[in-house]
Amino acid sequence: MNIHEYQAKAVLKAYGAPVADGVAITAANEAEGAARNLPGPVYVVKSQIHAGGRGKGRFKELGEDAAGGVRLARSVDEVAAHAAEMLGNTLVTKQTGKAGKQVNRLYIEDGADIARELYLSLLIDRSVGRVAFVASTEGGMDIETVAAATPEKIINVPIDPEHAVTDADAAALADALKLEDPARGESAALFKALYQAFVEKDMSLLEINPLVVLSDGHLRVLDAKVSFDGNALFRHPDIAELRDETEEDPKEIEASKHDLAYVALDGTIGCMVNGAGLAMATMDIIKLYGGEPANFLDVGGGASVKKVTAAFKIITADPNVKGILVNIFGGIMRCDTIAEGVVTAVKEVGLKVPLVVRLEGTNVDQGKAILNDSGLNVVAADDLDDAAQKIVAAVGGT
Repeated sequence: MNIHEYQAKAVLKAYGAPVADGVAITAANEAEGAARNLPGPVYVVKSQIHAGGRGKGRFKELGEDAAGGVRLARSVDEVAAHAAEMLGNTLVTKQTGKAGKQVNRLYIEDGADIARELYLSLLIDRSVGRVAFVASTEGGMDIETVAAATPEKIINVPIDPEHAVTDADAAALADALKLEDPARGESAALFKALYQAFVEKDMSLLEINPLVVLSDGHLRVLDAKVSFDGNALFRHPDIAELRDETEEDPKEIEASKHDLAYVALDGTIGCMVNGAGLAMATMDIIKLYGGEPANFLDVGGGASVKKVTAAFKIITADPNVKGILVNIFGGIMRCDTIAEGVVTAVKEVGLKVPLVVRLEGTNVDQGKAILNDSGLNVVAADDLDDAAQKIVAAVGGT
């Protein structure tokens, strides 16, 4: 689960991280009052959407010459003007896609006199099975570009869970970021606080870009992006309350109600698969033959007919879907259950696009019989390769 920047900063501030004063607003007429409650005289007006690249983004309604989704203001009146222009409009960034995201919230924050911009994040390093810090002196930039062009500027520091962040770990990170006092002296407490927050709140990503050194030499968390492990939210009702469903795809929200692993994509071929690895392989082979998957959807190993029916309805509700591929290798998940779910869903919502089904494994003969006797216009496939070629051809991909 993702949260907004202002929410992430509130979480980190509770652990002692240095963040500026700020006020979140949802209406333009709140901007002036918010700014007057801040020290000033410089303010930053930040669009609050679940996507990066806000500063370089552009509002659809305002044209190419308009300022982006993060704006500097040197007066209260300028804050109010920015708020009036930004709220309710659609911000397009590299991460939103062409559709963009409507800005429903702004964060009015006290300005900062920045001397240096740094990059710092925590994530799960699966190569060592530990939480790790990733640090770079190249903050404020696209970290993927930095990693590709100058990998030597990216430093990885795994943390031993038995000892948490040691003084040696903190020193290594401070050296990587080339910190000098007073920032260096402050950094050990910050690194330890961030690690504590990451572990205690079951975060999956904590990214600070940039972490800045101010002109007075002190540190400040200038931006913060935090994601949480959705499977652990039952332990954190306070975090669960921060969820903003207006930032999520309605299909993904519906899928979560049925405990389905679903991620909407930009393609035209809907996929229903059991098992995350098989789902990834299915999407890869669709792309291999010139198609584009419209979703990642894993119905899991113990799905019921009701769950499969819900999954099929979610796929068919996507107007971009021009064809559907059902790819099931039955182990725990029985092929007849999938077939019954597909038939039930089609009878309820209809079938207006090509449907290719590949079944193999437990109760495969029963599953095929259910589909054959249903009267549905189903294209059978012998294996995954055959299935991918048939669905791509059916939607005109090749």
